[in-house]
Amino acid sequence: MNIILHITKYEQWIREKETGKYKGDTLDSQGFIHCSTKEQILRIANSLFKNQKGLVLIVIDSNKVNSEIRYENLEGGSELFPHIYGPLNIDAVINVLKFESEIDGNFTLPKELSNHF
Repeated sequence: MNIILHITKYEQWIREKETGKYKGDTLDSQGFIHCSTKEQILRIANSLFKNQKGLVLIVIDSNKVNSEIRYENLEGGSELFPHIYGPLNIDAVINVLKFESEIDGNFTLPKELSNHF
């Protein structure tokens, strides 16, 4: 199993999963859904989502994603990030974890993620 991760608002996840496909905030505007690897997720969360509440971490089995996944860096760096070029089929989602920042506004890896994946 190859795991990739996506951060979103709980309300958006609930609303979109009912349709059977998840598009997130960026599929329509940027052409893909931003994801991260387990090794990248905390750095991304702490730089882009610091102090935000009501978030979930979507755990995705990339082998089950129907849309194309490209590992790329569109900002000129060398680190590659997984981007899903199309809607995410809900059956590729293996878990949805509550993802709240700590008192200092930073995130830690959920125990479920560190124990199982």
